[in-house]
Amino acid sequence: MKLSYLEVTFRRGRPLAAYLYLPREFGDKSDHVVQAGSGLLVDYTADGKPIGIEITAPTQVGIMALNRVLADLHAPALTHYDIAPLRAA
Repeated sequence: MKLSYLEVTFRRGRPLAAYLYLPREFGDKSDHVVQAGSGLLVDYTADGKPIGIEITAPTQVGIMALNRVLADLHAPALTHYDIAPLRAA
């Protein structure tokens, strides 16, 4: 997968959790997780490559917090369009 994408899990019409998939190679798997702020967990491969960000509190995490983590990971910033599914409910 060469592009990032957001997957949101809803319960009763509200976002319960979300996962931002970062670009990865086929077969990349999470080896360890690091907390990257309130409600944000970053999955890393065994060799330290970030492959995703779990958003455990999607209604409380804003685009600025996500973009700070992405900047620390040297990944492209998100736009409001990118996170629209989090605000849909």
